Amino acid sequence: MTENSQPDGTRLRLARQARGLSQQQLAGVAGVTRQAVSAVESGHSDPSLRVALGLARALGMAVEELFGPGDPGDPVLARPVAPVSRPGSRVALATVGDVFVALPLDTDLAARLGFGAAGGLMVRGGGNQIAVRPIGPPRPTVVVAGCDPALPLLETPLGLLDPPLAFVWWPCSSGEALRLAAAGLVHAAGVHRVGPGEGGDAAGIPGGAEAVGFASWREGLVVRPGAKVRGLDDVARQGLRLVNREPGAQARTLLDRERLRLGLEPSQLAGYDSLAAGHLQVAPACRASQPRWPTGWTSSRWPRSASTCCCRPSTPRPARSRVC
Repeated sequence: MTENSQPDGTRLRLARQARGLSQQQLAGVAGVTRQAVSAVESGHSDPSLRVALGLARALGMAVEELFGPGDPGDPVLARPVAPVSRPGSRVALATVGDVFVALPLDTDLAARLGFGAAGGLMVRGGGNQIAVRPIGPPRPTVVVAGCDPALPLLETPLGLLDPPLAFVWWPCSSGEALRLAAAGLVHAAGVHRVGPGEGGDAAGIPGGAEAVGFASWREGLVVRPGAKVRGLDDVARQGLRLVNREPGAQARTLLDRERLRLGLEPSQLAGYDSLAAGHLQVAPACRASQPRWPTGWTSSRWPRSASTCCCRPSTPRPARSRVC
């Protein structure tokens, strides 16, 4: 065992844990044995050239990054975008302005996005500041908050820039995205805003921020042809059950505005108190509730990614009367 084998093993272990991999999974991707991974991490042996190349390639790191001399990077202080559960938790690490921000990767975010490579592991702390041990040098990273599930498509073109930029998406409602932008925790907030002449909603836009519009569409109830639903009053009268979005989501704001215009109470809309965390979560909720009769409150641009949907009550009706 060489003098630097223990730091090398620590760095390998941290990099593996940051990517959510077990020793067996890393070994399979790298084309080595689990025993080889364990021996290097524990400091019992130095990796051969073949093992070092395989492990570095599997982790997306340079061999020098993973097995070069020196200790793992010192912890840095970061502001968490959301509470981080415990020491050892995986986070994405980026700089916004002059401060580090940490985006937790061990919450329900993993269920919504899948596992991604972390930039560090939380060492200690809580509240408004935590200590994070970076996994390799921090990369220039663009952090965007918003509800559009297509935002991660920006990762590829940003990675082709010279120098390349990494990309992190924090999925949340329009209201939460604006809050994070105002707090200096993200570079950009993707939000829905009502159009000109439909009521101002500039409230919440951080001072000095620039608003850039890139798409426009109408939102409303999405139903299949032949459905006898022309408005929210029909939803209430027919007893359709809603799958609603969280407070701060623009879809919920529009729904509430229409509800108030019609003089409807929340109790008159079945399922009004249900919550779905995003566009992609509404669609399976509709299908799970009553797959034969889905409708939706959403942008007509993405009918499969409903922001709020409603489903038939459990009592069947004749085929000619079903919502379709």
